[in-house]
Amino acid sequence: MTERLYYRDSFLDEFDAEVLEVVLVSNSDSRPALILDRTAFYPTSGGQLFDKGWILLDGKNNENDKLRVVEVAEREDGTILHILQDAAQTKENRIQKGTRVHGLIDAERRRDHMQQHSGQHVLSAAFVRLFEMPTVSFHMGTDYCSIDLDTKNLSTDQLVAAELLANDIIWEDRPVEVRFVTQEEARGLGLRKLPPTGRDELRLINTRDFDLTACGGTHVGATGQIGCILLRRTEKVRQGWRVEFVCGKRAVSTARRDYASLAESAGLFSSQIWDVPQQIRKAQEESRASKKAVERFLEELADLHAIRLLTETPEEGGRKIVIRNFQDRDAVFIKLLAQRLTRQNSPVVALLGTTAGQPGLVFAQSVGQPFDMGTLMKETLARLGGRGGGSKDMAQGGLTEVAGLEATLNEIAGRLRA
Repeated sequence: MTERLYYRDSFLDEFDAEVLEVVLVSNSDSRPALILDRTAFYPTSGGQLFDKGWILLDGKNNENDKLRVVEVAEREDGTILHILQDAAQTKENRIQKGTRVHGLIDAERRRDHMQQHSGQHVLSAAFVRLFEMPTVSFHMGTDYCSIDLDTKNLSTDQLVAAELLANDIIWEDRPVEVRFVTQEEARGLGLRKLPPTGRDELRLINTRDFDLTACGGTHVGATGQIGCILLRRTEKVRQGWRVEFVCGKRAVSTARRDYASLAESAGLFSSQIWDVPQQIRKAQEESRASKKAVERFLEELADLHAIRLLTETPEEGGRKIVIRNFQDRDAVFIKLLAQRLTRQNSPVVALLGTTAGQPGLVFAQSVGQPFDMGTLMKETLARLGGRGGGSKDMAQGGLTEVAGLEATLNEIAGRLRA
């Protein structure tokens, strides 16, 4: 079994080890992986992402003797796999059982994970202390982290209070200590969360006088090293409420990006950043008013078009058949026009097309007319290409081919006149 050096020293980013075995990741994954007798590389576990780094052959830090570790995984039996970038990195069998190697952890990535994971402990404890909301799961992503809280309701005031308490604990720079106890000892220590039985020894992370929980992840030595915690967004999920957050360096870069976006938005409105929400609400109101004005304009325009078309179209067989293919009106307008045409006192059949924007068709008839617009539409789309449908009196569709559209409309009109 590999000795896990990160259990006792999360800041360890270099170590010496011996190769126990060189294997393939799995039957379906042909990447080579090393199993070492000891390691400081953290494998994906408990919501925390894996470490990356390098394995140096013969302790030489040059490109010809560096193996890139792109992922670290743990098998069900506890075996830790140091997965290499590709098969060529086995260096023509220069690395094999018994080879002595030197491991280098990507220290910046490790520090980021330590900040996020330790920050999660403090934040989860804050929600328990203030509102008795336990964390049921933790996820660490490359851009943000999240916890799922077991609660039916979560208010903005509660979020602000938990964030403030968590940051107070960080600014107090409380020690974060590691200790090992038996399962029996752990039961009497008041852990925030007691893990399922299965291991004789538990590794506890103790944020002094604030949080005590079992965890195998990498953590800071004092809460001040977390830097800060910034809550981002929340959403209702099946098991409660999800809270997204970032810590430390991530929080600084995220806040900088947010500020840049707000400053740019404020510049577009010629306002201060704190006025942006008010400016957006104002713009939304103006947009809704403009949309209503456009809708009224289109309705009036459709009415005028309908009157003109009906005036120009002679009556045949007790009805008027209006045929038009528009190049400057979209599908929304021709549908509105079809409705206006077929709501007149005299019977009307409208066969309308458009090649503006997304080409389309609208077939409509006054109530009581004997034709089936839905069937006509399906036949036409089968001929021209497209999708759509509708009822006996109104049908519409989108076209993939506009060649021959006018001829098709005239041909359909001829069939209706017969």
